[in-house]
Amino acid sequence: MQVLRAINRDTAALVGWGVRVLLLSPDAGGGPDCTAGRIAGFGGRIEAEADLFAAVDVVAGDATGFALFVMECDAYGGLDAGRNAVALLGRAVERTQVILISARVQVQTFPEERTAPILLRAPLSAVALRVGFEHAMRDRLVYRAA
Repeated sequence: MQVLRAINRDTAALVGWGVRVLLLSPDAGGGPDCTAGRIAGFGGRIEAEADLFAAVDVVAGDATGFALFVMECDAYGGLDAGRNAVALLGRAVERTQVILISARVQVQTFPEERTAPILLRAPLSAVALRVGFEHAMRDRLVYRAA
């Protein structure tokens, strides 16, 4: 027996519909091939920041909260700077998932602990970002009966 199920590709791609994302990147306003464009393609609402300390202040001080904080680490001093930014976030990490992107990442990491950052290797592929985004939003997924 063969079972076929049609999937609407337009709505299936929107894993994080309406999710607030703070992107720390020097070129956050780029086109559809940049990190911001790809995350927006998943349904995320992007708020971009170019200054490291301003981004940490926004995430840590926002009462409504961001679901995801994405940092392109190489522009800010590498992976160590990303780990320092996570430490500066303090208790905000409990409510905000973190994705760190760096060329220094040897093995991409998708930790089970919610407070540990997801590590992705740069240059970032569309597949790696998709898997990282879905992993970060794993608690927000809602399954529907077919």
